[in-house]
Amino acid sequence: MVVKVLHNGSCSKSNAVLEYLDENGVPFEMINFMEEPLSVLEIKTLLKKMNQNVFHIIRKSERLYREKFADKNLSEEEWIKVLSENPSLIQRPILIKGSVAMLGRPVENVKFFIEK
Repeated sequence: MVVKVLHNGSCSKSNAVLEYLDENGVPFEMINFMEEPLSVLEIKTLLKKMNQNVFHIIRKSERLYREKFADKNLSEEEWIKVLSENPSLIQRPILIKGSVAMLGRPVENVKFFIEK
């Protein structure tokens, strides 16, 4: 089964996961979500596959988060909309395989995910 990777080329962890998959002969499809942002529905579907709430995938280390959103008390629905409009705030990489997905960090966790 092909693993889909939500990827940001400027992220070292995201690049490390692609390198790991390539070195281990794991077929994958790279999805550059910075160029093609996820819709609200795609984020909701992704969260279901991850069995997580939206707060699990928010990048709180991003400058944009600190400057515009750190002091906001947004609902899950509001956060999903923010993430669809600001893809840099989404943790990466995220791996999707069929009906399950996971945050691909640390890269060591990817091994267990692709072997399932």
